[in-house]
Order: sequence, then C-alpha cells, then structure tokens
Amino acid sequence: MSEGDDIRLQSAIPALRRYARVLTRDPHQADDLVQDCLERALTRLHQVRGRPDLRPWLFTIAHRLNVSHWRRLRRLLPAMEGSHPEPMQEPGQIPHLEWKEVARAFERLSDDHRQVLLLVGVEGFEYATVAEILGVPVGTVMSRLSRGRTVLHSLVNHEERPMLRRVK
Repeated sequence: MSEGDDIRLQSAIPALRRYARVLTRDPHQADDLVQDCLERALTRLHQVRGRPDLRPWLFTIAHRLNVSHWRRLRRLLPAMEGSHPEPMQEPGQIPHLEWKEVARAFERLSDDHRQVLLLVGVEGFEYATVAEILGVPVGTVMSRLSRGRTVLHSLVNHEERPMLRRVK
C-alpha cells in the first residue's frame, strides 16, 4: 500500500464510521463493521487505484457486509426459537451526550430512509453513486430521499412535546 492509498483510506474513516452507525444503530456493531470493512478494503485496494474518493467504494463494502450479517442472523433465528437473547444495551442508556429533536426523529426513520438521507445529505453523494452503493435504481434513491425528508419533517414538526404549566 502506498502512502497516498494510506492517506485516502484514513481520510474516509470518519465518514465510514458515520455510515456504519446508521446501518447498525449500535456503536459497538458499527465499530465491528468498520473494522471488517477496512480489512476487506485493504486486501482489495488495488481495485480502486484510480479513484480519488474511496468513500463510495467503502460504503458499498460496508453495506454488503451488513446485509450478509443480517442474512446470517436470519438463518440462525429458527435455531434460536424459544430463547430470548439479552438486550445489547439497557433501555434508556443511549451512549450519546445530547440528542436534539432532529437526531431523535432521524433515528425513528426506516433503515432505507436513514441510509439515503445520510449518503445524500451528509456525505454529499450524487444519486447515481448512492444507487450504486445500495444496489438499487436511481429512481428508488430519489423516492426514498423524498419520502425520508417528508417523514423526517413530519416527525420533527408533529412529535409530541411535554406540556409546560404556567407558574404564577
């Protein structure tokens, strides 16, 4: 691996971590996904020598690894029937310091909507690049983005807020 490859890979890690958190909704699983993705990327870095931005390629790897993970789990579920796994974290113990209203609403979105909103809105990818990462048509990306924005807007504007009493 050349020094340029090393720098390109390192500069993509923060974005990859954000995407992994969106995919997994769990910081520990996200770290594992990033680790697996980087391991796979290092063995295949020769495939993307000419690409200046490795994020789309890394996000595609992360997306496919996550899909494979859930498929494996789905196959194991019948074997685990009747057993109740321990929760990964205690309810209410969210490991973030502060949640704003939009962040709470974002978490309530479907996985499809969250992925597209992150890839287009945060990472700034074009629709065609997002379609390639997710393995869906461009029209599906545009539809998910539109619906995701609509749902997010609705959640932020109509979320129940505690009523405050007037103190005299």
